[in-house]
Amino acid sequence: MGYTLKVKPSQIPHEDAGQGLFIHGEADVGTVLAVYPGVIYSPAYYRYIPGYPRVDAQNSYLITRYDGTVINAQPWGAGGESREIWDGSSLPEPKHFMQADGKGSERIWKMLSKPLDGTRLGGNHEVLERRNPLAFAHFANHPAKDMVPNVMVCPYDFPLPEKHMRVYIPNISFGNGEEANMRRFGTFWFKSWKSGKNGLDVPVLKTLVLVATRAISNEEILLNYRLSNSKQRPPWYTPVDEEEDRRRWS
Repeated sequence: MGYTLKVKPSQIPHEDAGQGLFIHGEADVGTVLAVYPGVIYSPAYYRYIPGYPRVDAQNSYLITRYDGTVINAQPWGAGGESREIWDGSSLPEPKHFMQADGKGSERIWKMLSKPLDGTRLGGNHEVLERRNPLAFAHFANHPAKDMVPNVMVCPYDFPLPEKHMRVYIPNISFGNGEEANMRRFGTFWFKSWKSGKNGLDVPVLKTLVLVATRAISNEEILLNYRLSNSKQRPPWYTPVDEEEDRRRWS
């Protein structure tokens, strides 16, 4: 490919920077540099994200797509040393959600404010190549003051009809990938189960990738995190573009 990815101490001048993602070699603008690995949660399964409702309190490896899909890269870590059966580590087992009648009730709100218990990924597991050389997007840091991002995050849906390619996609869906209709009520999402599947539908894994916004050569990969400006942001965060952050969360 002309480059490799390495995880090593970040060059960000902040004590909380930790590890960073670096490219060794060269990549042109528009190159897909890395894939965001881990467990994929549709809005129906938000309450199964570890630590819910404060899911980010002990986990800095969560990311959200524009369609509401959340990816948790914490269980993936730095990958592995072999091709192996991966079930997303120790994660909650999904159960069916109750449906709302549109009016809601105090009992429903109390129930929805609590995390759900469980220990497994709903029996869902796949044989994955844990030595994936691109599954490091979650190590990309936000740029410090006077630094400029060199990648952007883009949603990508991996089609799954070609089974021999499945092993190279570093993600797994929470909840056995059941087909579901989603309906939003206030700040909560509800799921109603479909009666059947459309034979024309192609199953996909909803993921995210990092794309180079300029030519990159032997440097640290930096991504604008675009954290919400409506909440207190960590001390290490310096906005790249306040207006862009505002648009992201408006």
